[in-house]
Amino acid sequence: MIKSMTGFGRGESRDSVRHFVVEIKSVNHRYNDIIIKMPKHLNYIEDRIRKHIKNKISRGRVEVYINLEYMDDSTAKVQVDLPLAKSYKEAIEMLNEKLDIRDKITIDLIAKFPDVIKIEKQEEDEDEVWNCLKNGLEEAINKLIEMRIREGQQLAKDIKMRAENIMDIVKAIEIRSPEVVLEYKNKLKNRIEELLGDNYELDESRLANEVAFFADKSNIDEEIVRLYSHINQLISALDSDVPVGRRLDFLIQEMNREANTIGSKASDIIIKNKVVELKSEIEKIREQIQNIE
Repeated sequence: MIKSMTGFGRGESRDSVRHFVVEIKSVNHRYNDIIIKMPKHLNYIEDRIRKHIKNKISRGRVEVYINLEYMDDSTAKVQVDLPLAKSYKEAIEMLNEKLDIRDKITIDLIAKFPDVIKIEKQEEDEDEVWNCLKNGLEEAINKLIEMRIREGQQLAKDIKMRAENIMDIVKAIEIRSPEVVLEYKNKLKNRIEELLGDNYELDESRLANEVAFFADKSNIDEEIVRLYSHINQLISALDSDVPVGRRLDFLIQEMNREANTIGSKASDIIIKNKVVELKSEIEKIREQIQNIE
């Protein structure tokens, strides 16, 4: 079952101290790019978060937003830097004296200066924080994956339909290919007779050699066989339980290469038109698989 790389999930978890809200969204990306935005004082669990996500999601740009709200202020402590406050007060008094200003120095004024009053979070137990966060993270990831699966099912349905269209086009090219050689032989024979008249005796062996050369030059049997193989592999991969985005991308590249080769070998307008249809369907699939994990 294939998955899209686009999705969104939200989860919550709490204990007696903290309340986490986790939101995850993912979009297309060639690799597994994880971006985590959370309170700075939780940076020590970033590796755990990243590893947990990578175990569940193998491809895509994943953005994680973690919001933390404490249930009470027991983890916060107000710190006052008295020496720094005293230095600020002395500096203001010196300015008053030097500039002959008699403004009052208030607590409000001193408290506004940087780092005089700081709120520090008390050190928390890493395992305790992680155990609380993990539940919300897991919920968000599961909802994200559910959305990716739903969209992946729609993508697989569309790709299978287009793969069947490609199969029909390749079959039409396969049927047409031997007819082209026969038509070439008849046209060449008629042209020779038209130019040289009835008195000229046609050399059947030379004609056969010319037709054989044309047939060999325009032969597309190998390309058709490989296209059938690539199509069957593509359809089979859509039912796989493992990420197949990169494999599908490779198959589409190979299919496009075979289509180009057929187009370059073909001198028949019907086959050339079929190649245009073929490449159009391949390109539509290529666009779709850019969003597959």
